[in-house]
Amino acid sequence: MPPRFAKRTDANQAEIVAQLRSIPGVTVEVDHSDILVGRMVDGTPRTFWFELKNPNAVSKKSKAVQESKIKDSQKKIRSKYTGHYSIVWSVEQIMAEIGITK
Repeated sequence: MPPRFAKRTDANQAEIVAQLRSIPGVTVEVDHSDILVGRMVDGTPRTFWFELKNPNAVSKKSKAVQESKIKDSQKKIRSKYTGHYSIVWSVEQIMAEIGITK
């Protein structure tokens, strides 16, 4: 079997993961295309799946990730997956989606 190489991560992933892990009650797992974030919501454990993109992949005009920067496999997940899946580029977006306000 050929050696497995580490997958490339976006430059902002380490910082986002560190910030999320500093929030009480939030857990983060990496290497799951890209991160899974766990949090209790109204007493129920919830898992949030986030694909992290580099902020450079965001269109200045639309304030959304450029479609050309989203892989076909990610588009398929986004359209078919029935759980939470979101493509983001900042910790603030993640906090908003998991229900944490500053």
